[in-house]
Parts: sequence; structure tokens; C-alpha cells
Amino acid sequence: MIINVVGFDPSLRNWGIACGTYDTVSRQILIPEVSVIQPVLPEGKQVRQNSKDVEAAYQLTVGALAVVHNAQAIFSEIPVNSQSARAAAAYGVVCGVSGALRAANVPFFELTPTEVKVAATRNKNATKDDMIKWAMAKHPEANWPMQKKKGEVVVIEGKAEHMADAIGAIYAGISSIPFQQLLQMLTATTQKRA
Repeated sequence: MIINVVGFDPSLRNWGIACGTYDTVSRQILIPEVSVIQPVLPEGKQVRQNSKDVEAAYQLTVGALAVVHNAQAIFSEIPVNSQSARAAAAYGVVCGVSGALRAANVPFFELTPTEVKVAATRNKNATKDDMIKWAMAKHPEANWPMQKKKGEVVVIEGKAEHMADAIGAIYAGISSIPFQQLLQMLTATTQKRA
């Protein structure tokens, strides 16, 4: 059975996305599409911060909902804390958008940043560079953002780090107990219909 999967690395300014498939028989994951939602916000002193946050939440929700319409499972890294008032506001937006995604009636699996890093690199202290290298080696088929720098083609790390974490979320989610239980139910339902 082939399952359409989406991975998210949510944040207020750079929401990482990975879209692909999981073959339950071969246990192969294919990730042809990665992207990042970067909200474009109004500028100027007269624009209130809360208005910017609402606009960011709107753009993130629209962008994320657009990629889950064919998904059969959503795996999302959910932040666990915030160090400042501004970070707490960003955390609130991420939780709100994540709640809207859960309302899309697609199985939604929450993962911690540590679960994502361990699933990808086996190292809970993996760096952004570690995650990018792992994801690019594992999924060269993905449409990684590249640029020419000093005559050499290199990955755009500012975007790739969020895409890599979104891929890591898929790996962590697929190996999670709740997803494995869902697979058992889907398999049983498919066998009854046959």
C-alpha cells in the first residue's frame, strides 16, 4: 500500500514542508517535493505587530492546507518551549496553525524536535548542517533549493534546514507507535474489503 505523507517543520517565518509517499510493503520513502512557506508581511511603523502575526498565521494556514489535501498522514515537529515573549507569540501561532491542520481530518502526528533529530541522524544533538546533509543524502530526488556561489552550486541552507527537518518529521512519524497502529487498522480494513 502506498500512503501519501506530508512532513512539517513549523515556525512563524520559515515553515518547512516535505511531500512524498511511503510504501508500506518495501518501507521506502520517496520525497520529490520540499518547500518553505515564508509569509510576506506588511511593513511600516503604522502596522501593529499583532496584525503581522495574524497575517503570518493566515498565510501559513493557507499554504499548509494546500499541501495536505491529498495527504493520508501528516507528521509535524511541534516546538516544546519559548525563551522570550516574542518566541511565545510565534509558538502560539504555530500551535494555532497546527490545530487548523488537525481539523483537516487527516491523521496528524505530533513529534518533538528530539524525536525528529534522533530518527534522522541517531543524534539528539544533531546540528542544522547534520540534518541537511542527512536529508540531501537520503533524498537526492527532492527539489532542493540551490544557488551558484563563487562558481559552485550549493544548497541554500536557510531554506534547506527547514525542509530537512520536515523530512525528519516524516521518518520520526512513520516509526512512531501511533502511526504503526493506524497502519494496522488500514491494513485490516483493506483486507476485509478484498
